[in-house]
Amino acid sequence: MRSKTSYSTGLWAEFIARWYLRIHGFRILHNRYVTGRNTRRAEIDIIARRDNLIVFVEVKRRKTLQCACDAITPTQVARLRRAAETYLGRIRWRGDARFDIIAICGMRVHWIKNGI
Repeated sequence: MRSKTSYSTGLWAEFIARWYLRIHGFRILHNRYVTGRNTRRAEIDIIARRDNLIVFVEVKRRKTLQCACDAITPTQVARLRRAAETYLGRIRWRGDARFDIIAICGMRVHWIKNGI
């Protein structure tokens, strides 16, 4: 059996996260959304919507939930916020928005609402 690279396991984790969000009534708007390449902006793993709520989701695949949360640095949080503000301004969003974390730890999915 081939060993998986961190890139391919990351893609798998994002697939699981999208599936999980769909089960909970969200519609996926964007996957791996990048604003302003080469402008120190961030890639948002998933942007999803349910009713009047847009959720920006950071997906982490780690052995433990604590490791997944620790992997999100303050610098990354600042970049995600700037990218989300750019996105919301571009679409002229007037509803609610939040940042969530979906951590895939082994066979478990942990969804941390307002995690960032």
